Amino acid sequence: MAKLPFDLTGKVALVTGGNSGIGLGMAKAMANAGADIAIWGTNAAKNTAAEAELKKSGRRVLALQCDVGSEAAVDKAFADTLAIMGRVDACFANAGVSGRGGAQSFTEMTNDEWHRVTRINLDGAFYTFRAAARHMVERTKAGDKSGGVLVGTASLAAIEAAPRSEHYAATKGALISMARAMSVEFARYGVRAHSILPGWIETDMTSNATTNEKFAGSIMPRIPMRRWGTGDDFGGIAVYLTSDASRYHTGDMFVIDGGYSLF
Repeated sequence: MAKLPFDLTGKVALVTGGNSGIGLGMAKAMANAGADIAIWGTNAAKNTAAEAELKKSGRRVLALQCDVGSEAAVDKAFADTLAIMGRVDACFANAGVSGRGGAQSFTEMTNDEWHRVTRINLDGAFYTFRAAARHMVERTKAGDKSGGVLVGTASLAAIEAAPRSEHYAATKGALISMARAMSVEFARYGVRAHSILPGWIETDMTSNATTNEKFAGSIMPRIPMRRWGTGDDFGGIAVYLTSDASRYHTGDMFVIDGGYSLF
């Protein structure tokens, strides 16, 4: 029987920040489509809860504590992931921190605040993608022609103004550029690269905004679908990008925002 195009059986997907929100939504969908899943997160309790939820799919699941802002931690976590899972076919650099919602003018931003955000959102993505790309390229050179995919969770802040969050916007714009560059460099190895740009999504990171009545009253009328996004809204794109159905699709950016950026 021919394998269906969105069947992920035999694939292993790694999702950083995969213990909640968008990351967990992507991991659940890929597990339900047949992939084995590795998630990295810094919160041990959330890792344990997410691991239990993902195991309901019947797939192999690995949850590791990892601070992606640490080069050594990422390299160790990736090596541990390979030792246990055997391979990584899809790497989603999803871990991130917010710019603290306009708490500080750009003119008053400190070095510490700038680096708090860039350390995770940009350096963390770099360390993660570098480890995954090395593995995928080495695997291809060894004769495995299955390729792989590298996907970064960016943000609408990368293409729309984000006043008082210039550091956050800069990291998300960089993710788009990094993915486009990787898509060209690694195409010869069958490795694809993309970025995803979420709009207003209801997660732990955005709870201060989405639960604020004044803020919601301003933003919700601008979302044509009239609801906040959820982590589960990102499952479909994760399955597609990991699947063989997207084997000739690379260098793209996917806006998933309920129509917010159009209205």
